[in-house]
Amino acid sequence: MNEDRTKWFTEARFGMYIHWGLYALGARHEWMKGREHLTNEQYDKYFRRFDPDLYDPELWAQLAADAGMKYMVVTAKHHEGFCLWDSKLTEYKATNTPHGKDVLRPMLDAFRDKGIRTGLYYSLLDWHHDHYTVDVKHPLRYDPNFVAQSKERDFSRYVDYLFGQTRELLTEYGDIDVLFYDFSIAAEEGFAGKGKEAWQSEKLVKMIRELRPDIMLNDRLEIPGDITTPEQYQPREWIQVNGKRVVWEACQTFSGSWGYYRDEESWKSVEMLVQMLVDTVSKGGNLLLNVGPTGRGEFDERAVERLKGIGEWMRRHRSAIQGCTAAPEAYECPQDCRFTYHPGKNRLYLHLFAWPFKQLHLPGFAGKIAYAQLLNDASEVRFVDGEQSMTMEAGAFDEGRPAGTLTLQLPVKKPNVTVPVIELFLK
Repeated sequence: MNEDRTKWFTEARFGMYIHWGLYALGARHEWMKGREHLTNEQYDKYFRRFDPDLYDPELWAQLAADAGMKYMVVTAKHHEGFCLWDSKLTEYKATNTPHGKDVLRPMLDAFRDKGIRTGLYYSLLDWHHDHYTVDVKHPLRYDPNFVAQSKERDFSRYVDYLFGQTRELLTEYGDIDVLFYDFSIAAEEGFAGKGKEAWQSEKLVKMIRELRPDIMLNDRLEIPGDITTPEQYQPREWIQVNGKRVVWEACQTFSGSWGYYRDEESWKSVEMLVQMLVDTVSKGGNLLLNVGPTGRGEFDERAVERLKGIGEWMRRHRSAIQGCTAAPEAYECPQDCRFTYHPGKNRLYLHLFAWPFKQLHLPGFAGKIAYAQLLNDASEVRFVDGEQSMTMEAGAFDEGRPAGTLTLQLPVKKPNVTVPVIELFLK
């Protein structure tokens, strides 16, 4: 791992994922073509009607910036094979739809104008390309005619396409900071897998490093990358590979779908999303939170509401997220709380997922804290340090706290913020 390459990424901590393609018109999950075993001909109705007339990339970028996001990753091409940019290597692209325009370039420009770094997702799978062969994820894997036809395809021509489009994206679309490939396929149900040999991953990475030496690569080419990318679950601790902590990123959605899904209702609350962000950073990771724009080019109103809610919290608490990481192991975190730590400032941030009544005990903290305050309003949080008698308020008394404990004196009423944070200035 190149620490110089990853430094900006581990300071950013929060990014926007964008899944946008023809599936936005079907509005029932980005895997709809695969789930419903649709042919290219059946799926073509979305290509013939893709016209996002309300597309406003500047608004997208502003929502991301206001939410405290510092980088973005967008699906330049998802498994369906449709390209958001004006690729010279295919006719299956946004410029050949009724919209008639490259939608990728203005998006990247808009986010960069807000100081947000840009990343591209590129699907290794391609359910539209003439020489992409059958596998266990292909929509037509159970169609005997397609399986027979697949044997006549020349997969090397698809690999040439993969290399050519990668080169195109990395040379014609400005500074790309992250390249997110998705994904290698294990052998299953009698189908051969597709992994590093199929994608020619080592050769591909060599080309990428020659074009963009500092780009961040994920780990889905079946060879080590710069970022490990758990998806739709929260790890229990800092992810390790071969016994060593690695740079990692939790890829998560607002709901159960990545692409726009009109009727999907399992949306996470603002509180859950903020807690997810805090939990991720407390374990040394980044959160890449996904938005699935509609077929008209707008963010779902449910996503906008949550982005604004996260932004309201981040406006007062971003110093407890950006530039932060897991706390040193010597600091034991109380129940229903998370620690984040800023090594440059030498400050601990105590995020309270459940508000305690009046007091919060921190075993082992006696003599280690110089000052404490609520981060949302910089109001002092008084504390009893070690063996002091608890005389801060009338009627307070020592109930046999363990030696070495520091006790925070909290207001009875929880602050009016999604997740309260106490900033602890270490001595």
